[in-house]
Amino acid sequence: MGRFDGLPIREELKSFEPYGAPQLDVPVLLNVNENPYPPSEDTVQDVAASVAEAARGMNRYPDREFLGLRADLAAYLARESGAHLEPEQLWAANGSNEVMLHILQAFGGPGRTALSFAPTYSMYPEYARDTNTAWVTGRRAEDFTLDRSKAIAAISRHRPSVVLLASPNNPTGTALPIDVTEAIVAQAAALGSVVVVDEAYAEFRRAGTPSAVSLLPSYPNLAVSRTMSKAFAMAGGRVGYLAASKQFVDALRIVRLPYHLSAVTQATARAALRHADELLGRVERLRAARDETVDWLRSLGLRAVDSDANFVLFGTFADRHAVWQALLDDGVLIRETGPDGWLRVSIGTSEEMAAFRASLERILKTDTGRH
Repeated sequence: MGRFDGLPIREELKSFEPYGAPQLDVPVLLNVNENPYPPSEDTVQDVAASVAEAARGMNRYPDREFLGLRADLAAYLARESGAHLEPEQLWAANGSNEVMLHILQAFGGPGRTALSFAPTYSMYPEYARDTNTAWVTGRRAEDFTLDRSKAIAAISRHRPSVVLLASPNNPTGTALPIDVTEAIVAQAAALGSVVVVDEAYAEFRRAGTPSAVSLLPSYPNLAVSRTMSKAFAMAGGRVGYLAASKQFVDALRIVRLPYHLSAVTQATARAALRHADELLGRVERLRAARDETVDWLRSLGLRAVDSDANFVLFGTFADRHAVWQALLDDGVLIRETGPDGWLRVSIGTSEEMAAFRASLERILKTDTGRH
């Protein structure tokens, strides 16, 4: 008997499994790029008080336009990236995943195409699938950078409605130079396409690396997506957001579900933004640990990709699953993702990274870890 017998599920969905990284109860969790440091008690108390206040009015629907949160997000981007945006240029939803789905609902659809460059975030083709948008990919170079001329050629050839660029890229950690981003955005504008630069890991980028929000004044076809799940240590809060032109945001307002952002979510996000300095206070420590991890992996004779995110892609292994399983057997969960032969480790606390190092060193001395 089939999984969906008797149900009129869309034919193209029958072979798929739900998306999701393994959720396992092990001592060291380094597989989903979370900030390993929980918020301070002051932040927790502010969130709790803000949620309690929101709860007093939960008999009413939440603020549908959430301009207070959007103003707070604009103020944060002004401090973080020097972008001076109006609240109406910001949009938020339940994680950047929902922001991306809004984009594909508004600009994708039957007869339209979304384009990205592999390897990249594995949810992108699912957004396309769920909106009946055709999905095509170009290729990144061997070192996972993006060649400007090849990217522009791919856009000209496929004429996509939506171009998705992750910077820093997941799973490689590779950041796009701002001149490459601008060249792609300009070509897309000439063809009537929109470009989304997914900056989920932007706060971890190296000093001096500009954000694509700096391009927003010149390109109404550009949107820059961010999240509070990573550097902000708010993965459990499920808040993602986007900065773009007012007309771009207005397109998303058409497709969003009514009252999609709960009063509790809005209150939580605004409280977290009041504590941005504290929540982001350990980003520099995580950056340093990331770079140390790259150097350490290379000292073992492995390949490790220079990263501007809070994770490192490393390899290569003849049987990466065996290495992943051996780490898991030691209580260390990392991610089996990216091109064949590669694994990805999130940067954790010093104790978590020590456990990862000890386990991997042991594995590399066995037949399992030979590469």
